[in-house]
Amino acid sequence: MARYIEVGLTKRSVVAVARLLEDEAPETVAAVWDSLPLEGPAFHAKYANNEVYTLLTPFVSPEPALENATIFPLPGDLIYFQIPPAMPLPPTLREECRRYGRLIDLAVFYGRNNYLLSPIGHLPGTVFATIEEGLAEFADACNDVWSAGAVGEKLTFSRRE
Repeated sequence: MARYIEVGLTKRSVVAVARLLEDEAPETVAAVWDSLPLEGPAFHAKYANNEVYTLLTPFVSPEPALENATIFPLPGDLIYFQIPPAMPLPPTLREECRRYGRLIDLAVFYGRNNYLLSPIGHLPGTVFATIEEGLAEFADACNDVWSAGAVGEKLTFSRRE
């Protein structure tokens, strides 16, 4: 039986429902599921295009291996990345990344034409879930994050029981 999570933008009061891809990314699904709920400040991508994400300190050990990898996310993909200390980040996040040796990027892709080429090269991520309900409304809210700004916005991930 499939398991689902809810992904939300709190300030914009929008929630989408994503199906976990347990067959394609079992280690990553287990790591995320066992750590829920998760939330952090929302950011809009600078390089990847149609992406809203949060950066978190590592929440599982050992880290899951790269599974179901992509550098071309589709609309509705939820992706788990490990961000290395070499990645250009704002100063406070850079310090956190150095302290922990990495940060975890939980990303939601809401539109087409995404390409995971970062300032340090290709950055493949694990597709661990796909949005099955509410993508259009979530995409509208993500576009608002891009155009109006992310200040005060939180990206949340929680179990849907």
